[in-house]
Amino acid sequence: MHSLAGSWVGFVSLAAFVAAYLLVIFEEKLHLRKSKPVILIGCLLWALIAFYEAMHGAGHGAEAHVKELLVEIAELFFFILVAMTYINVLQERLVFESLKSWLIKKGFSYRTLFWITGIITFFLSAVADNLTSALLMATVVGAVSANRSYIVTSFVNIIVAANAGGAWSPFGDITTLMVWTARKVDALQFMYIFVPSVVNWLVPASIMFFFLPKGKPEGAAETVRMKPGARRAIILGFMTIATAVSFHQFLHLPPFLGMMTGLGLLMFLGWHLKKSSGHSVTDEQFNIFKKIERAEFDTLFFFFGIIIAVGALQYIGYLAMLSSALYGGLGNTGANTAVGVISAVIDNIPVMFAVLQMNPDMGLDQWLLITLTAGTGGSLLSIGSAAGVAVMGVKRDTYTFASHLKWAPVIVLGYFASIGCWLAMASWLF
Repeated sequence: MHSLAGSWVGFVSLAAFVAAYLLVIFEEKLHLRKSKPVILIGCLLWALIAFYEAMHGAGHGAEAHVKELLVEIAELFFFILVAMTYINVLQERLVFESLKSWLIKKGFSYRTLFWITGIITFFLSAVADNLTSALLMATVVGAVSANRSYIVTSFVNIIVAANAGGAWSPFGDITTLMVWTARKVDALQFMYIFVPSVVNWLVPASIMFFFLPKGKPEGAAETVRMKPGARRAIILGFMTIATAVSFHQFLHLPPFLGMMTGLGLLMFLGWHLKKSSGHSVTDEQFNIFKKIERAEFDTLFFFFGIIIAVGALQYIGYLAMLSSALYGGLGNTGANTAVGVISAVIDNIPVMFAVLQMNPDMGLDQWLLITLTAGTGGSLLSIGSAAGVAVMGVKRDTYTFASHLKWAPVIVLGYFASIGCWLAMASWLF
């Protein structure tokens, strides 16, 4: 509704959204969880819109639009909840700790470890998610050495690898999941941007490699063995992903149904382990509901608040105006490249959701381009992605916003190299 954009409710809503997002940006300094301001503002915006429409006898358009948003929220909410539950189960079964201890015990050199952690992060983030993958590998790096130069360089490498690895899979990031569930890109079509994603990580990694210290870190780690059922949980995780894809591709059902099917199987695995192991696995150790409780609800509710808030701005008419200015002024390629840079400052979830709501007239090549740019643009700054923010907490005194910024030029080089690579591939593929 363009008429609301110039009204008092439009101006108040825009100002309130900006104020809420400033609180999100300064989350660390204010010690205020990012979900709190966006949930509050998101709901209040719709109350203001409904009040304005009631005053002007405009009907109940707001109610219908919120119900449409609710379908999108529910589908993504349950999908992400199941994914988080699986990650929590694998952590409790010591899968990641086992991998970490194995890497440390092998006694790799700094340079070898740099490549190993980067490669593992790149591929792991495609199935686990970029935040978990980056956090796991960062703890490995932090555990093997206190060398400042090695830690900073490896942390930057891990963040770039996590974001690049998450871009070529529908499960690698919430933004890719949103594009997939919106049916803009099919599951297998994400593989088209595999090579550009590799370029995005490999270009800065190849340059940073020459600044790594030589030699190898000292020290050994205790052997950590996975708990019973860990391997079966891993297999179930991959089966769950396959089920979600099958539900979506072949049965034309929402992917979250496939994920919830996998959750049901995981529940039975927990029950089986408890029954077969007697008292060695107690109810509290493998209680699936305890694993669900440990899901990152701050992220889930932030996701809810952002969709509600951005949906309100769309209803008012601001996204249509932004789409006209951005895509009409810069063209699809220029706009999608700019969106990636914007996602380094503003979280890529609201940025991608806004683009999906704008729904610019784009072909598959451009939807894949924005999937690539929105996913990898966050690497430009340490605060530009969930992976970067998480890694900043591992070694706060060593890896900082400023230390990441020093490597920004080589990350920018990788960013534009990956875009150039995709545009060259797209001209040949499409």
